[in-house]
Amino acid sequence: MNVRRRLIPAALASALGLGALTACSSDSAASGNTDKFDVVASFYPMAFLAEQIGGDHANVTSLTEPGQEPHDLEISTQQRAQLEEADAALYLKGLQPAVDEAVGQTGIKTKIDAATLTHLEDHGTGGHTHEAEEGHAEEEGHAEEEEHARDPHVWLDPVKYAEIAQGVGKAFEKADPDHAADYKKNTEALVEKLNGLNGDFENGLKNTKTKVFFTNHAAFGYLAERYGLTQEAISGIDPESEPSGARVRELQQEAKADGVTTVFYETLVSDKTAKTLARDANLKTDVLDPLEGITDKSRGDDYFQVMESNLKALQTALGAK
Repeated sequence: MNVRRRLIPAALASALGLGALTACSSDSAASGNTDKFDVVASFYPMAFLAEQIGGDHANVTSLTEPGQEPHDLEISTQQRAQLEEADAALYLKGLQPAVDEAVGQTGIKTKIDAATLTHLEDHGTGGHTHEAEEGHAEEEGHAEEEEHARDPHVWLDPVKYAEIAQGVGKAFEKADPDHAADYKKNTEALVEKLNGLNGDFENGLKNTKTKVFFTNHAAFGYLAERYGLTQEAISGIDPESEPSGARVRELQQEAKADGVTTVFYETLVSDKTAKTLARDANLKTDVLDPLEGITDKSRGDDYFQVMESNLKALQTALGAK
């Protein structure tokens, strides 16, 4: 499944006129101990923030290679050494257990957990099954599971992503005070652009025929909540989990009741289940990208381009007026 694809293109950081992201964490030339502020990021959304905010002063590498599903990541010995040599680690606790463990064990001075920079929520799979799953977890007393069930996909909400960007900017300023003014300026520019993206989504999704959309896995809970939509996921937070027959039948009925036209799938995991549901329920299929990585299949070269593509896909599927 972890198929190698082309490196993240140089246009990745073009939105703010900054240098291109160093895409491959296995490249020895990209490891720590450079004359710049060395940042190891866990996966694309964190690496994009680090590159945009760090600008010319940061050397950013990603532990997750382009085309690799982030949830599947295992940390190599070389990557552990890379973490030890870095000036900072930027990650999102709860998304990649292997990264959480590796960062926790390293002696790196600046550890930036994006999950602490905004509020995480438990979105479940959306719809009726979410409440049932919550009740089951309470009955079983799985408090720890409930904590780890919090939805980590905060970068798909431009407002929450901006909150994280502000926290990352402050952390960079503190860790590398010689370049604090530039980090502050870059952060402000990034936040302004994210605010603009939020406005695009608000206006673009204000008037639609339906507010319900189907996805392959529950990555879009924050986006749905921000813009008054309802996400119904075939599977849960884990993109590899298989839906039950009852869940599939429930979605087929809901598609008719709520005027759902489209089942969305994504680029880094199999589209088989989504296409099967679409065929059985006589629905269309399209891509809604959770932006866990940029590949040659992505509809855009960076976060902003792909998010604008997502907006257009949602407008079409929901019947934007």
